[in-house]
Amino acid sequence: MSRTAQAVAARRPAYLTELAQGTERFHERPRPDCPWCGSTKLRTRLRTTDLLQHKPGTFTVDQCEVCGHSFQNPRLTAEGLAFYYRDFYDGLYANQAEKIFGPQSSARRHLRAARALRKYIEPESWLDIGTGRAHFPAVARSVMPYTAFDGLDVGPAVEEGRRRGRIQRAHRGLLTDLAPRLAGRYDAMTMFHHLEHAIEPREELKAAHRVLRPGGHLLIEVPDPESRYAKLLRKWWVPYFQPQHLHFIPLANLRTELRALGFTVVAVDRREPHVPLDLSAACALLLGHCLPDRDDPWRRPPGRFRRRLRQVLVYVAAPAFVACYAADVLLAPLVSRTRFSNAYRIIARRNP
Repeated sequence: MSRTAQAVAARRPAYLTELAQGTERFHERPRPDCPWCGSTKLRTRLRTTDLLQHKPGTFTVDQCEVCGHSFQNPRLTAEGLAFYYRDFYDGLYANQAEKIFGPQSSARRHLRAARALRKYIEPESWLDIGTGRAHFPAVARSVMPYTAFDGLDVGPAVEEGRRRGRIQRAHRGLLTDLAPRLAGRYDAMTMFHHLEHAIEPREELKAAHRVLRPGGHLLIEVPDPESRYAKLLRKWWVPYFQPQHLHFIPLANLRTELRALGFTVVAVDRREPHVPLDLSAACALLLGHCLPDRDDPWRRPPGRFRRRLRQVLVYVAAPAFVACYAADVLLAPLVSRTRFSNAYRIIARRNP
């Protein structure tokens, strides 16, 4: 038995015991109003299952018909978030997540983001929120070698980033909890695909305002819920990322909120933040949904025939995935300049 198979077998009893109690307890009560503007005019935008890890459960994303904000409703509880995050970024499938979100896939985008912010400020101190293993600071240092980079994250990966010398200080916890201690310490801050994970994104922005010095700059990148790929691909649009993504903030809403908090928006961009993966990721999600289940600890172990069948079908489906990936790469220069772009960036300066 391989190490992975042994780890799966070791985790299975605890997962199955937990799931025997059902998944309804992982959800809060559905809310009747929009968490952004308070309107009660809501419509269902999406219903889906966990297409990433295929853990049991059903998830709904509602959209406000007044302000356009979309949000998971009912939202996961703290216990639910812990369950669905478990063995994704760390634990059993940490290496797999590192391949998807690690330096090979994001270095170019991180370099462009660092250069974009350097147009407005050359900071002395920089805090990267949701830094993980601190891949962004490692790249950004090549652009700003005299800047002191720190990282903040809730998981243990931030400590690894410090041990590897990618950041000077590792802050472990939530930004909203640590903001009083970090108040006025930084003159640059980045949030790469962080706000969509936040339970209360407005509180995150307030905390960012508190931590930044006057004149400091905040760079935010998030999925664009107004992307036309979202309407075209529906639940197979990977930035929905259920059940981990809790909020989908339209650009106009985020600009307005930043101004209300005391920021001046100095730059907006939909081209550079685009990640060319819509078609290939949709193909991967569809294949993962249709293929026989893999051996995961939250499911009964598949028989030998189903394991072999899955291996054969993965090889058979590989050309389709390669074709979709090629289309993503070839179309990226065009797609990123249209409303099919799947992400946007805002750079805002904290007012004196």
